[in-house]
Amino acid sequence: MYQENVVLCASSAYDKKFWFNEDFSSLPEQVRQELQIMCVLYTEDVGGILSLEYDYDGNLLFKVDVRDNDYYFDEIGSALKIKEIRRTKKELLEAIEMYYKVFFLEQDMNELLDNQED
Repeated sequence: MYQENVVLCASSAYDKKFWFNEDFSSLPEQVRQELQIMCVLYTEDVGGILSLEYDYDGNLLFKVDVRDNDYYFDEIGSALKIKEIRRTKKELLEAIEMYYKVFFLEQDMNELLDNQED
């Protein structure tokens, strides 16, 4: 269906902006707000640009970009923050990953749930 990664949302410490892909407007408002808070807090803490992207298989990836001259970016803090987000927001991240696989990649939800239990 898609050839490249599909961006769900992104936050930039440089522009102080958050962007949400309108293709996912069917997500509940509370989920969209939680994604915004999560991404903006990340960029406020460590800097750079954080985008949440789906790969070809529907896996949710955290992509971090940094400007060449950004000496304030905290690379170690970035890795730790992403690890913390993955731990504390595990259910949310799994749910939006499943949402993408079912509604965009048209995978069978029952199969996905069976594979999750294994």
